[in-house]
Amino acid sequence: MLDLDKKTFEDEVLKAEGYVFVDFYGDGCVPCQALMPKVHAFADTYGDKLKFTSLNTTKARRLAIAQKVLGLPVMAIYKDGEKVEELVKDDCTEESIEAMIKKYI
Repeated sequence: MLDLDKKTFEDEVLKAEGYVFVDFYGDGCVPCQALMPKVHAFADTYGDKLKFTSLNTTKARRLAIAQKVLGLPVMAIYKDGEKVEELVKDDCTEESIEAMIKKYI
């Protein structure tokens, strides 16, 4: 799981080839903290087939807004720099996140 910031996001996600999973989370986001161990487990399981990254939106608010991340948590899949699918807030369950990952591996 690669921790991103506003300096590395462009190179690691927007300029990356292939699929990239991004976990957008925030410091005060309780659901984000609850999902984090599960997302890290998915990274361990599927990390050889998909690049897993995370971005703390508390430290990169403008970047999050530019990516149309307006509520948390958000789990997104990018392909060749374009967002192709995302799960937002209540849609971010362990089952739905894994189902989304499996579509792209």
